[in-house]
Amino acid sequence: MSTAVVVGSGPNGLAAAVHLARSGVDVQVLEAADEIGGGTRSGELTVPGLVHDHCSAFHPMGAGSPYLQTLGLERYGLRWRWPEVDCAHPLDSGEAALLYRSLDATA
Repeated sequence: MSTAVVVGSGPNGLAAAVHLARSGVDVQVLEAADEIGGGTRSGELTVPGLVHDHCSAFHPMGAGSPYLQTLGLERYGLRWRWPEVDCAHPLDSGEAALLYRSLDATA
């Protein structure tokens, strides 16, 4: 049997490990951090109850990833969460421009 070592348990490392394992390769994943997941993790970084993405740029790509959809991660508890406001940009006037998932709401 072939063996492989994947260094890093972020989204790319985990995807590579799963692909190799599905192909019959014996895989070991190494991670230096206390938690696995890299940029796919979230947690209460500032105040209790307010959950932040550790690397939010990945999540929109993950939700639409054809490869991640083949993994059936929902059966392991994956639940995509969508904020009411996707992002905001402060304006000099003190107001903010808000980006919603709805084009009509954004306009």
